[in-house]
Amino acid sequence: MTEQATPKTSELTPKDYAIIAARAADEKKATDIVVQNVGEIISVTDYFVIVTAANSRQVGAIIEAIEEAERLQADIKPLHREETRDGSWELLDYGSVVIHVFQPETREYYRLEALWNDAPIMDLAAEAGITDAVYSDRIAAILGERDAGQLADNRVAE
Repeated sequence: MTEQATPKTSELTPKDYAIIAARAADEKKATDIVVQNVGEIISVTDYFVIVTAANSRQVGAIIEAIEEAERLQADIKPLHREETRDGSWELLDYGSVVIHVFQPETREYYRLEALWNDAPIMDLAAEAGITDAVYSDRIAAILGERDAGQLADNRVAE
């Protein structure tokens, strides 16, 4: 994984931590990457980073890549880590940012991005430089409500 030129912890914000996580997930071929600013809606965190992995091995690889990127670029470690026994969902809690990595069926079941649908969603192309993200029809529709044109070429069939 290539290290991004990012300032260390004292200069970083929760938004920066979320961007680091989104980029690391994208590098590991995560799909349906969504970063929601939930800080105005819930008091436990500022950002949710929600991504999809094809299988349990990819869930683990994405989690490891995010942990490494946060450690190297932001000099932070998770406060808490959770995982399901079957590898269908793992969570990293950095306090101000919570990262969820789901397999498709589990993500579809919980639909976290819809649960917090009033939360602003980050434009990953503009904010994180992620321009080739891949989205399922459901997530593209959610994002499309905010930017319909940009996602048309990046959809995958569900």
